[in-house]
Amino acid sequence: MSAVYDSARAAFLTGGINLVSDTVKAALVKTTYTPSYGTHQFLSDLGANTTGTDQTLSSKTATAGVFDAADLSFSGVPASTTVGYIVLYKDTGSAGTSPLVCAIDASLTTGGSVSTIGVTWDNGASRIFKL
Repeated sequence: MSAVYDSARAAFLTGGINLVSDTVKAALVKTTYTPSYGTHQFLSDLGANTTGTDQTLSSKTATAGVFDAADLSFSGVPASTTVGYIVLYKDTGSAGTSPLVCAIDASLTTGGSVSTIGVTWDNGASRIFKL
């Protein structure tokens, strides 16, 4: 299930996260991770469940409550990896203080030799997500 973390909703309302001006990154997260939208707050809550190289979102927009950014390409993904989620977070430089934004159900599996995964965001009305 894709959803925005509760702590991110609070941060949006209090100015703690600005999706357009803050450095927002995306992490590929293996199926061994189970999101807890009410209690997980920071990148460190993902534990050792990430894979590949986190990517910085560019060309970010927030219009009428809809968040969008340029498509991504993740590198360094081990072969035969099963990805369950793409998790967005505000990068503060420390996993213990980098707030989680949302987890997007990805259901991706790399092949035997794949080390790069391309992510194309939805071009529909909700884009990456809509509040």
